[in-house]
Amino acid sequence: MLNDRHFPLPLQTPAMFNDRHSAPSPQQDLETPIARFQKYLRFNTAHPHPNYTAPVSFLTSLAQSLGLKTQTLEFAPNKPTLLITWQGSNPSLSSLLFNSHLDSVPAEPSKWTHPPFSATLTPEGKIFARGAQDDKCIAIQYLEAIRNLKARNFVPTRTIHISFVPDEEIGGIDGADKFVKSNEFKDLDVGFVLDEGQASVNDEFRVFYADRSPWNLIIKARGVPGHGSRMYDNGAMENLMNSIEIINRFRDSQFDVVKAGKAANSEVISVNPVFLKAGIPSPTGFVMNMQPSEAEAGFDLRLPPTTDPDLVKKRIAEEWAPAVRNMTYEIIEKGPLRDYMGRPLMTAIDDSNPWWSVFKQAIAAAGGKLAKPEILSSTTDARFMRQLGIPTFGFSPMTNTPILLHDHNEFLKDTIFLKGIEVYEQIIRALSSFGEAVSI
Repeated sequence: MLNDRHFPLPLQTPAMFNDRHSAPSPQQDLETPIARFQKYLRFNTAHPHPNYTAPVSFLTSLAQSLGLKTQTLEFAPNKPTLLITWQGSNPSLSSLLFNSHLDSVPAEPSKWTHPPFSATLTPEGKIFARGAQDDKCIAIQYLEAIRNLKARNFVPTRTIHISFVPDEEIGGIDGADKFVKSNEFKDLDVGFVLDEGQASVNDEFRVFYADRSPWNLIIKARGVPGHGSRMYDNGAMENLMNSIEIINRFRDSQFDVVKAGKAANSEVISVNPVFLKAGIPSPTGFVMNMQPSEAEAGFDLRLPPTTDPDLVKKRIAEEWAPAVRNMTYEIIEKGPLRDYMGRPLMTAIDDSNPWWSVFKQAIAAAGGKLAKPEILSSTTDARFMRQLGIPTFGFSPMTNTPILLHDHNEFLKDTIFLKGIEVYEQIIRALSSFGEAVSI
């Protein structure tokens, strides 16, 4: 908990909820951080047709009510990036960027206890909504932390920016990728970035210093068609099944390392089959007495930043899909593994990175504990910032919370959400007051 003598609790903590089931009246709406969080959650920003216009308008209004500068950028049609700025007292220092994405993955309403865009608050304090953890919570927490700091007349030394970007859930190509390559981003002179993280099931906050890079691998096998009763070599299905067996052996070797406790899941190469396509269609299904001339399989690969991508490509070409077995393949790289200087896409978590020490101190000041820093097993927009060499951590202040991103019945408890505001107050205070000029 915060030390009350120096850092009092947030000014905007809500009153005790007399009726958690009831929706706020028009007069009560937006009077508390919880109500503002619920309002943001009710915007349906799920793919394939996310509503970006309404939430951007809402966030813009919130920011302007706090006296913050707002700017809406558009690097692709109908895909806005909202940039919010709190000017620091020393513009000669590099700025801070707090990033969040506007979009969310789809939800299946029939499999939810409460409608996924209702932001229902239960008597137990659980707020059910798609995006409650991933990652609309941090969007509002950033703004609420600034609200409380401004109410205490705190002035940051470094300029603080908050970005709300589109399309993270589908790769971020029209969102963060284009944003960080823009002149507008260059003009921000960003020295450090905080992006989204994940919930922790215990009382330690998780922090991520790298992501695994996703590859989509599609393997196609060709062969001579034949009668279903015949046995012959180099049929399409036979060749594809041989490849799948080889890939599964590699997968098992990586998974064995994880199961033996020698590495985390995010520290090994994962490869998982995601589709199979073969057979000759018929009115009743498939032709069962004919072997097809083509077969295809798709795989999701995730590569840690220390992986040599050339060695993986060599393995694919020579073992998984060799041309001598009438096989071809396509690799779709969904993100970089190296930064602009050819270094692994990782942020240092030692004394060589002064931001790391400041961040740790901020968490301690908020009464929190940090778990061992991790590589994120999936992928976020943080990779685009790290590619520029900008120190970037993934962090979402959710402790004692089940990990429910992309799951049915995603929720976040109100107390955890409010505690996260306190944590960001400390983080913003510490990082923005750090006066040392840092080179990247």
